[in-house]
Amino acid sequence: RAAELKKKRSFRKFSFRGIDLDQMLDLSTEQLMDILHARARRRFSRGLLLKRPVKQLKKKLLKAKKDCGPHDKPDVVKTHLRDMIIIPEMIGSIVGVHQGKVFTTVEIKADMVGMYLGQFSITYKPVRHGRPGIGATSSSKFVPLK
Repeated sequence: RAAELKKKRSFRKFSFRGIDLDQMLDLSTEQLMDILHARARRRFSRGLLLKRPVKQLKKKLLKAKKDCGPHDKPDVVKTHLRDMIIIPEMIGSIVGVHQGKVFTTVEIKADMVGMYLGQFSITYKPVRHGRPGIGATSSSKFVPLK
């Protein structure tokens, strides 16, 4: 009974704008430009992949993926390139994106293609409302410090 259920259960196949993952990895730069949004198309047409820091990042990511075993995760590759558009070759890599103080590790998945690395590394600490500080209210003056 359990074997039948396991056999029947199938996972949803990923597709990005009608193109599945295997086909997306084989796309040329021009074909990838056609399926991305306008801002990314403009960036690619102005030579995003030809710039030196981007080439170095791609090379390091490829090396990290090649050096790891078949079932373990690649090493973290640190970068300051928050404005790097995620391309299909980067899928499966782990990138340490600088957020101003420390590096936030981001595992790149297939549905992140076309987004920026900086979108996954928040640069500010979200506001925690409802916690008054010392001297914020008249009653907090009587709270002992220690």
